[in-house]
Amino acid sequence: MIPNQNDFSLICDQTLLSHIRSNLNRLEVSKQSQAGPRRAAVAVTVVDIADDPGVYDISGNENRHDHGAVILTRRASGLKDHAGQWSFPGGRIEPGETPEEAALRELEEEVGLQLGPEHIIGYLDDFATRSGFVMTPVVLWGGSNLALYPDPAEVRSVHRIPIEELLRDDAPILERIPESENPVLLMPVGNSWIATPTGAILYQFREVAILGKTTRVAHFEQPYFAWS
Repeated sequence: MIPNQNDFSLICDQTLLSHIRSNLNRLEVSKQSQAGPRRAAVAVTVVDIADDPGVYDISGNENRHDHGAVILTRRASGLKDHAGQWSFPGGRIEPGETPEEAALRELEEEVGLQLGPEHIIGYLDDFATRSGFVMTPVVLWGGSNLALYPDPAEVRSVHRIPIEELLRDDAPILERIPESENPVLLMPVGNSWIATPTGAILYQFREVAILGKTTRVAHFEQPYFAWS
C-alpha cells in the first residue's frame, strides 16, 4: 500500500534530498559481475518539475513547479538502436571509466547538465538487459532551477517526470508474455507507459528511494521486441 503523500514532502529541497539519500543508504545494492565492454551506466537524476515536465498528458502540475521530478529522454529517431524509446541519460562505460564517471559524462552529453561527483547520492541495483548489457543506475541530485539542453543527435525530447506520477495506484503494470515465465514491468506515465529496463529502474527508484522499501527488480522481463 502506498503511504499518504502527506506523510513526506516531494518539494525539491534538502528535506527530499535527505529522505532519498537515507533510503538509498539502507539498500544493499545488488551488483552483477560482467567483465568486458558490455557495461553501461545511467543517470537517475532528481530535479524540480520547473515550468513544464514535458509530458503534456500529465495533469495537476500547475502548482507543483517546485516538486521533485526525474529526468528521462526520448531517444532520437535517427539512432540505430532503440530509436524513440524512453530512457535515462546514459550509455556504455568507456575503457578506464567508472560507472559514476560514465553516468555524469552521458548526462552532460545528452541533456547538457553538468554535475560533479558530489551530486551522487546513491545507487540502485544493476540490471542485466536482454541485449547483453549490465546497467548500473547512479542516482544524482540536481536540485532546482536547472536548464536542460538536449543534444538533438541523441535525444528527441527531454522530460521531467514528476515523482507523484511514479506513485500512481495503477503502477506498476505487469504484463505476461508467452516468451518468458517472468512478467514485463511497465510504468504508466500520463496516458502512456515506460517498459523495462527503464520502467523497472523507475519502479525501484520509487520503491527504494521514495517509499523506503527493499524491492528488487532484476527478475522483471523486457518486451520481446527489445530482446535483440
